[in-house]
Amino acid sequence: MDWNWDAISAISQLIGSVAVVFSVLYLAIQVHRSTRVAKLATQDAAATALRDVTKPLMENADLERIWRIGLEDIGALSVEERARFFHAAYQFLKAFETIHFHYVYGLMDKELFEGWHGLLRHYILAPGMAHYWKLRPDIFSQRFRNFVDSLAPPPDQRTVGTLFKEEPS
Repeated sequence: MDWNWDAISAISQLIGSVAVVFSVLYLAIQVHRSTRVAKLATQDAAATALRDVTKPLMENADLERIWRIGLEDIGALSVEERARFFHAAYQFLKAFETIHFHYVYGLMDKELFEGWHGLLRHYILAPGMAHYWKLRPDIFSQRFRNFVDSLAPPPDQRTVGTLFKEEPS
């Protein structure tokens, strides 16, 4: 039996090339799946972060009152209550800063981000939150400050402080 070593070498190279192509395709599929899982985990973490900020407001009537009143008329709160409002405002905006960061780096779905964006537009322009933002923008990233400063007011601003007020007849 006469072996043609050139033919055997060519077949071996072809098999090796096909194996490399399949390996690259497999890795691409795995990276795509991993990226998708990372995006889903990030989006879930963003929702959890904001729930962690708002949950105490739901569970504690005094904190809810401070938040609701502070949003619309921070001057109606005592000094201690203003401090509590500022702590809540900080946590609230830091959660939004993280959400914005995830969106900028492609870890947040645009449609989902638009919902967060809409909510932030309502709250950042509330008088109490606007007062906080005016005093403390430097504790947030420049990118987030630019984003917040570019937000247009919603046509009908609603926060938990104004949502349930009676409409004039």
